[in-house]
Amino acid sequence: MFERFSSSYYLGELYVEPHDCDRALIQRADHERVNEQLYASEDGIDRLDAPLVMKIDTGHIPVDGDEGIPSGTLAIPDELADETVPSRKNVLLADADRAADLLKWEGWAPSTGV
Repeated sequence: MFERFSSSYYLGELYVEPHDCDRALIQRADHERVNEQLYASEDGIDRLDAPLVMKIDTGHIPVDGDEGIPSGTLAIPDELADETVPSRKNVLLADADRAADLLKWEGWAPSTGV
């Protein structure tokens, strides 16, 4: 789905469509597969529910998984959509280190389960 593009990003193509949601979403199985392939560490203990971080046009957005989204589709909140969607678009996916930095800057922290 994604291939190495640069030292911090992978490149892929997704069908991007506006959606009545408060956050960006991809199909849950796609989310978990990408999370496992690109963000997993070698120790085997990883969160598969942490948001992916994608860059569309000039902005980064955290992306969660949802069962209701078709495979290969990125659903973005209506307010992020412009006249170019719905359409197939090149999407950059931040690698694990870059994603962690971007999420930290945005104030995201994993839940501790407590």
